[in-house]
Amino acid sequence: MTFLDGSVLACGVLLALAALGAVVRMIKGPALLDRVLAADVLLVVLASGLIVNMAVSRNTNNLALVVAITLIGFVGSVTVARFVQDRRRP
Repeated sequence: MTFLDGSVLACGVLLALAALGAVVRMIKGPALLDRVLAADVLLVVLASGLIVNMAVSRNTNNLALVVAITLIGFVGSVTVARFVQDRRRP
């Protein structure tokens, strides 16, 4: 096993654990903001997995997809945060 193989394996395990934690938080999250944050973390994990895949295969085929996923995560989080903020105002 080379260093790259070990690094990819470690990244895969850590990303899988992070995705599992985010899914658990999405299911059990007591508040809406907890669930939204967990969804954002899940999108980051997905983008990170794609980046690891690009690094292993030495291409940039998924770069546009990574940019789109991060933009969707950012816009979604900001939108929900503003929605919750407006609901809390009297």
